Amino acid sequence: MKKLPIVALIGQTNAGKSSILNRMAHKNIAIVAREEGTTRDNVMATIDNAFILIDTAGLKDPSDDFEASIQDQIADAIEAADVILVTLDSVKYFDYRDAKIAKDALRSGKPVLLVLNKCDLGDSLPVEEFRALGVAPENIYYVSATTGQGMIKLKEGILAEPVFREVSKDVVAKEEVAPLKIALIGRPNVGKSSLFNSLAKKQQAVVSSRQGTTRDINRVRLKYKGREIEVLDTAGLRKPGKREVGIEKFSAIRTLAAIEEADVCALLVDSTEPHSKLDQSLAGQIIEAGKGIIMVVTKADLLEDATPTNYFGEENVGNRTAADFLIDALEKDFDFLPYAPVLITSSETGQNVTQLFELALEIDTNRHLEIKTSELNKILNEAIVAHPPAGLKNTRPKPKYIVQTDTCPPWLVVHGRDLGLLHWSWKRFLERKIREKYPFMGTPIMFSYRNDKNTDDKQR
Repeated sequence: MKKLPIVALIGQTNAGKSSILNRMAHKNIAIVAREEGTTRDNVMATIDNAFILIDTAGLKDPSDDFEASIQDQIADAIEAADVILVTLDSVKYFDYRDAKIAKDALRSGKPVLLVLNKCDLGDSLPVEEFRALGVAPENIYYVSATTGQGMIKLKEGILAEPVFREVSKDVVAKEEVAPLKIALIGRPNVGKSSLFNSLAKKQQAVVSSRQGTTRDINRVRLKYKGREIEVLDTAGLRKPGKREVGIEKFSAIRTLAAIEEADVCALLVDSTEPHSKLDQSLAGQIIEAGKGIIMVVTKADLLEDATPTNYFGEENVGNRTAADFLIDALEKDFDFLPYAPVLITSSETGQNVTQLFELALEIDTNRHLEIKTSELNKILNEAIVAHPPAGLKNTRPKPKYIVQTDTCPPWLVVHGRDLGLLHWSWKRFLERKIREKYPFMGTPIMFSYRNDKNTDDKQR
């Protein structure tokens, strides 16, 4: 697993930053227009699974509070990024704003590349006109986001930076010595930093009741039962529409990068607040990334005095506790995660805190599990006999055999004919049959449905 470096495009409006992002991503992610200031937020894309590219709003004179907040993104991007791309229009002489942006970027001590866009227009200024900005000549690139000219060299220049050589070392490191990485994910103020401190048994992160205390990824390494474990404490994620422009946006990006880096994600839910669609969305992102997942209920000590109510708010049905009804609610709202264990914890009392390590180790074992092809095909045949897949009037899908092609997460490929006609309910039925014998607790199973004619219909 590797942490994807962050590369930030900064510069004045209408320099072509959005076009560069779209060209590198090979699709239209950022809105492109001739009017200045089209980008008023941060847009990101993962480029070739090698780095995260961020397009920031362009710098403008502050005519109101909103424009002033946009300028803050320049400083935030410089702070969050591993590599900085100062972007200018190659057909215009730079001004004092460009000089300030370049100066601030160079002052950070991070790698800075000067990207001169729109070189396809034919009247670009010579490189000597831009050397006064202070960027080393070998780090100046002429590109055209419109035609793609120079984009390959720019990408090669980005990947040549030391941060990528460090990533390469991590990738080739032996799997047996790599630590098991656990990321604490959740909304602000659900108790991530408190749990982090309790796990580390020392005051490693700042704890505050004020939302948004954690801005970056805090890390601690420790050993548990002979296994090295690295715990990642991330910034809380709010709904995209409620995230503040600037540093909170970049904190969110780093949190998503932590999900990609982690082996197992602990999704924290506050026992005192109802879980929301954002919690479900975070769970979906963890599954999409193919990571192990544990549902962690925090602040269990506050449940002792809570009035037991069922899922519909009706008080004290039977002799069950508030924790029992909370688990019922989680099972209903996260019915798409029947394989995720639920752990009720309290950082104040230490309740079940180390159990998180136990579950993570078990999930890690499940993620490395390999099933014999003969066993898989036996389950497939039983599923077909018990519930023959339906199709169209004259065509029925015919699954023939199934093989496991990968681990972490387990990836199963079903071969057959007309598998594009398989209903999603049958695919879920097949997954349930597999989990009856091989539970794969805490980890998603990824499926591909491959026709004999080499056409794929992928379904998770």
